[in-house]
Amino acid sequence: MPIRHSLLKSDIQLSYLEWNQAKEPVLLLHGMADNATVWLSLGEYIAPNYHVVAPDMRGHGDSSKPENDYRFTDVIEDMEALMDQLKWSSAHIVAHSWSGKLATIWAKQNPQRLRSIILVDPIFIWKIPSIFKLTFPLLYRILPFLQGMGPFSSYEIAEAKAKQMSQYKDWTQLQQQAFQAGIEQKSDGTWGSKFTYSARDRIFEEVMRVPGLTAPIEIPSLFIQPEKGVNRQEWQLKPYKTYLKNLQVQQVPGNHWAFLTKPDEFNQTVQAFLNK
Repeated sequence: MPIRHSLLKSDIQLSYLEWNQAKEPVLLLHGMADNATVWLSLGEYIAPNYHVVAPDMRGHGDSSKPENDYRFTDVIEDMEALMDQLKWSSAHIVAHSWSGKLATIWAKQNPQRLRSIILVDPIFIWKIPSIFKLTFPLLYRILPFLQGMGPFSSYEIAEAKAKQMSQYKDWTQLQQQAFQAGIEQKSDGTWGSKFTYSARDRIFEEVMRVPGLTAPIEIPSLFIQPEKGVNRQEWQLKPYKTYLKNLQVQQVPGNHWAFLTKPDEFNQTVQAFLNK
């Protein structure tokens, strides 16, 4: 099992999981409303050969939850501060969903910190017109990964809702661990996600405001395309194929959360790329 540590910055505290301390560093970045424990299977799988770290991103899990400061630059600063604490000059980055866009911005901003990029079904790679903000209330109600935020009157009701969600539908031990690590009882006795509404709102605003790919990136890159993910059409892959100049695309079984729903195949895909 990984060991949990904390990084204390001037503005926030970051909680993170660490496996092994082998030579080659790998940083695992979860998506919106998730937490570091979604990587338990992958972390254990690659740990014999890699030094693996998975943070709870700001606003998530056991890390601090400021009201504001969810810009990509804020989160990149968090990750570089974490790498500095670990004495990593650079690392392989595995980034899911919203963090996939973060990784492309990071690669453009400070390419020397990234040895390779593995993008797991990333979303919203382009800048999105401001009129799109009018749809946020609807998205908050219908997006599967936000339906577990609560509040729920009891843990049992929260768990029953989770079992209907795509990432937890099989209710494996791995999925249970990820769910339980992301939920808490609130001060009023209700249950809900550790992911905050402020983080949700600010991250959506930032994803809409900032384009992800605007210049060629030479870093070795892998696009993991789940067969039931959100990137199923060629036009969705086009910007990645255009700007990522050293790109491989690999299809895997499972949905947007392939590392939770089909972990064996997912883990093998990641390790095969890293081993190259």
